[in-house]
Amino acid sequence: MAKDVKPTRKNLMAIEDRIELSERGHDTLEQKRDGLIMEFMDILDQAQDVRSEVAEDYETAQRKIDMARAMEGDVAVRGAAAALKEHPEITTQSKNIMGVVVPQIESSKVRKSLDERGYGLLGSSARIDEAADAYEELLESVILAAEVETAMKKMLEEIETTKRRVNALEFTLLPQLYENQEYIEQKLEEQEREEIFRLKKIKAKKEEEEAKAEAEAEAAAEAVAVEEPEAAD
Repeated sequence: MAKDVKPTRKNLMAIEDRIELSERGHDTLEQKRDGLIMEFMDILDQAQDVRSEVAEDYETAQRKIDMARAMEGDVAVRGAAAALKEHPEITTQSKNIMGVVVPQIESSKVRKSLDERGYGLLGSSARIDEAADAYEELLESVILAAEVETAMKKMLEEIETTKRRVNALEFTLLPQLYENQEYIEQKLEEQEREEIFRLKKIKAKKEEEEAKAEAEAEAAAEAVAVEEPEAAD
């Protein structure tokens, strides 16, 4: 690739500018990558905690609903579930983490009082209430898990993208630019040496011609000096 570059000072200056810009970009991307990894590790810790909470809440909710079915029967449990009129509402916003836009999920109407569940005091029991509480808590955990998992996925994608850019600069673009820079510098040095040699050769030839002309002039002057006395005789 270096041989395709014309070895001119203009091209050398352009390559040096690109190297400076690429090195600054490489340093900036490395800092971004390291910052993203640190943020990702924090989110990963949070995700692990949330996953554990979801698993625990699911086991609790499953145990509560099984107990309610065993004590009250499937008909009573299904009737209580069907009585629900106001369903949970989910709204999504976004937040920026080091240039990465991740979702921020807000939920409402997840936790409900006995009156809000719709089945009333007479159509309920302590077992059904406990199962409802457990599933409301599980739903909150699932919503939080969805937010954290999505943020973690987006952060991981951005980390991979940034790593590819860093590697492209470090192992492809910058080595090519350094190679081109070295090639042009060598060619310019060769041209400079050739120019110096040419100038020295021209100077030597000129000095030789001047010395020859001076010698011829001296010889002519001597010849004239010899002829003048002979003419006087």
